[in-house]
Amino acid sequence: MGDPFSRYVQLLLTITHADDLVVVDDGTATMEFVGQLARGERLVRWHRKGGRPGPRDLLFAPVSAAARRRLTPGPARRVEVFSSMPMEDAPDGVSVTSNTFAWTRERFGPPRVTKGADMVGTSLVETGVVDGDRYLHAVGVLARTHGAARYFAHRRESAEKLHRLAVETGLEVVRPDLPLELIARRGPIGRTVLSFPSTVVHTLPLALAGTEVRVAVCDIDPAWLTRHASPRAQGFLSGVTGTARGVDHLATITTA
Repeated sequence: MGDPFSRYVQLLLTITHADDLVVVDDGTATMEFVGQLARGERLVRWHRKGGRPGPRDLLFAPVSAAARRRLTPGPARRVEVFSSMPMEDAPDGVSVTSNTFAWTRERFGPPRVTKGADMVGTSLVETGVVDGDRYLHAVGVLARTHGAARYFAHRRESAEKLHRLAVETGLEVVRPDLPLELIARRGPIGRTVLSFPSTVVHTLPLALAGTEVRVAVCDIDPAWLTRHASPRAQGFLSGVTGTARGVDHLATITTA
């Protein structure tokens, strides 16, 4: 199975009779999933945690609770997590297998490395965590400072925001048709890959190991957060970058 927070996946879990469950997911939410499972909490995405459940949440609550029980290991149930994300508090009975991207490195590349920089986008604006104006300002500052030419858009980023970003920053917006780890490994890719807190600060250093590409991450300034952001947001985002290995940490960009 993939994303354990997916309502579709949770619904399927209520009808399967499989004794062995394997979660295959490299998203940062997997870190939160393992922690929630260890603490016996209900399954809820980090950017919605702390908020008041909506009507759909209440309606789906029994299904979500049943899914969490199915994902809890027991005498007759084996649960494994296969991921490149760091798992510091996996509950008893859950085995963790690290995805090192060895197959990706063997199958693709090494890539041709260009002199400039590329930037990886996030959907933090779309999920209501980060203010759109401040995000665009930060993207512009990073692009100018590091000479970025391309912006690899997240699949959930809106067309309106991306159009504005291209106009205001001059970046070439690219919507990848493959996972970014494969695109980067195949090349060409910038000598520096810039990112905000996201999955790629964990996966790209693994996929690009042995190349001269450096991955640099810019933390989210608390001032960027919207008033609707979950109380959990800042701590979660800091944890994403703080646990990343093999990345350079850039100074946080402050906005007026």
